Amino acid sequence: MRIDQLLPVLGVHDAIGAHVLQTRRALRAAGYESDLYADVVDESLAAEVRPWLDGPGRISTGRAVLYHASTHAPFTPWLEHRGRLGERILVYYHNVTPAEYFDRWLPPAAEEMRLARQELAALAPVSGIGLAASELNERELVDLGYRPTVTAPLLVDLERYHDEADGPTLGRLRRRRERGGAEWLFVGRIAPNKCQHDIVAAFAAYRRLVDPKAHLTLVGGVTAPRYLLALRDMVDALAVEEAVDIRSGLSHPELLAHYAAADVFVCLSEHEGFCVPLLEAMEVGVPVVAFAAAAVPGTVGDAAVLLGEKDPLTVAAAVAGLLDDDYRRRALIDSGRRRARCFDLASTTAGFLGAVQRFAFGSDGGSDGSDGSDGLASPASPAGVASGRPPCTAGCPGPG
Repeated sequence: MRIDQLLPVLGVHDAIGAHVLQTRRALRAAGYESDLYADVVDESLAAEVRPWLDGPGRISTGRAVLYHASTHAPFTPWLEHRGRLGERILVYYHNVTPAEYFDRWLPPAAEEMRLARQELAALAPVSGIGLAASELNERELVDLGYRPTVTAPLLVDLERYHDEADGPTLGRLRRRRERGGAEWLFVGRIAPNKCQHDIVAAFAAYRRLVDPKAHLTLVGGVTAPRYLLALRDMVDALAVEEAVDIRSGLSHPELLAHYAAADVFVCLSEHEGFCVPLLEAMEVGVPVVAFAAAAVPGTVGDAAVLLGEKDPLTVAAAVAGLLDDDYRRRALIDSGRRRARCFDLASTTAGFLGAVQRFAFGSDGGSDGSDGSDGLASPASPAGVASGRPPCTAGCPGPG
């Protein structure tokens, strides 16, 4: 039995790419043959994937195709055709950013996002199941006509965030901390939906009213260059250029150094399909202050300071209130670590495989009209013990 994966882009330091590689590992460990096919591939990952045009041409009842939907894919008509011919098609939805966020900053990307949503809708009639990284994503699949649907969180190896941090980077950041001032951190692509401009505005207010020695680091690859230029102009206009670092292309050990030095992780994003950096921060003990939008509340549960608005004074006051109250800060760190255990890799893998195995070859397919969620493994299951980290005991999101 074979389950191949198909995706538009396989990138390095990318949550989707990491999930796809973890999925292949899990499928092979479960006894399936499984290969990756993609349209665009980072050079460093070329050995991991085949061009989608090299995919097997013969329809096979012994194979399913697991498609990862996140952006425009030129092979969608081909995939839809194969589904209509009887190929078993499973769709995992990572989310597509609403195009309006990019209309101003990167119009070609906005058009691709609109096209991606049309392509996602076109696959609904031929999909055996719609899997989603979050309940938000699952609701979107239901609205598009996918039946059955299952929430199956991303496969994230959180143990990697306990590796050794980069020594020189950590030393530099610790020397800066010794001079005083809170360390703000956000990790995410430089993109308008991530709203780094709101973080900069709140940080400027915090420096002026609370902590003139505070420092902000924004880590992430650049998706919208014009937005980055506007962000830098804003930093200059608010006179915080000496206190704000914008970093991209960091190695994993360098990223770990930034997490190790951070006092607070501030996320003011307006659209997230899941937001893996929130998990990373909670796993390593960095308290989170976040705007309660899109999938963010579902990811953090009760383990973050969630804000219903994000004007600069509100955010600055929320960070100050957290960092000035050591008992509250420690309690939030403990809650964050417990929440991260809900996404233990062994548990989420068990749930993900349960969903895929149930529907990959038509053993169920939801023909009885159910949502296909009964009996699937959950991240709260004892499987989490396999990783050596305590399993989550309550409030965990899981397939279903």
